[in-house]
Amino acid sequence: MDTKITLSFDKEVIGKAKQFAEAQNISLSRMMEFILRQITSGNYSSLENLPVSDWVNQLAEGEARYISKPKSRKALKNEYLSTKK
Repeated sequence: MDTKITLSFDKEVIGKAKQFAEAQNISLSRMMEFILRQITSGNYSSLENLPVSDWVNQLAEGEARYISKPKSRKALKNEYLSTKK
């Protein structure tokens, strides 16, 4: 289930990130989710050890893929209601 968060970034960084995500046919939200999933799935002791640059290179070369189908309103409603039981 998706959860919304609010983050603050430099305006220029967001602009470039949006352009990059659009060029890769992925939303900025899904791109950030993919990056955070990669970061949190590893055992990294510092920021310098994060593989973000490797992932960006793979994405730019077409190796990394994130495919998502939008859920129907009915499916979203059912999912939401099932969490409230």
